Amino acid sequence: MIRVAVAGAAGRMGQTVCEAVQGAEDMELVGRADPLLGSTLEDVLSDAEVVVDFTRPDTALGNALACVRAGVHVVIGTTGFDPAPLRQARPAEGRPRANVLIAPNFAIGAVLMMRFAEQAARYMQKAEIVELHHDGKLDAPSGTAARTAQLMAAASGGPPPPIHSVRLPGLVAHQEVILGDLGQTLTIRHDTVSRESFMPGVLLAVRRVGSLEESPVVGLEHLLF
Repeated sequence: MIRVAVAGAAGRMGQTVCEAVQGAEDMELVGRADPLLGSTLEDVLSDAEVVVDFTRPDTALGNALACVRAGVHVVIGTTGFDPAPLRQARPAEGRPRANVLIAPNFAIGAVLMMRFAEQAARYMQKAEIVELHHDGKLDAPSGTAARTAQLMAAASGGPPPPIHSVRLPGLVAHQEVILGDLGQTLTIRHDTVSRESFMPGVLLAVRRVGSLEESPVVGLEHLLF
């Protein structure tokens, strides 16, 4: 059994992750960290092998560094922070090596959308990205859009495509990549209508983060392709 704790457990994504972990036959939910629950990350670290973080951009980095120092693997779904300090993070003396996986999006379809956009960017002249999220999302552009733009720029050898962000109630997570060329356009779109769509990717990351050969790793595609 993989012992899992969730940081940000009182949030919408955190609650869904807790339910998914409890429903997995090979996992045990050993802790829920959230100020709204009166518990801190330090309260749950000693029991966990893997922490799943769905908190805030201003706390995710500190949480990840604490996990690495404690020798606990961490799967991060929070976006909008600079992960650079994690490259120098090391466990405290006597603690085991801990890996970090950061995924801008855990939906398998969204990862495929990014892959298809990366491939299309090699052949189409220009592109723009439109990402739409619920009005409670703190960062703009989204981590998914930023990652998509990065992948497309690397594939095409040109600048990253512009990103347009929409924040409205009623949305969950949506993104379309519109590519244009002489006399034609190509649209690649992914829509998340339920947070349960992220859970297969989250559980895959929990199962695989301990076997990563490098750390930190950005993108669920490293576990899929």
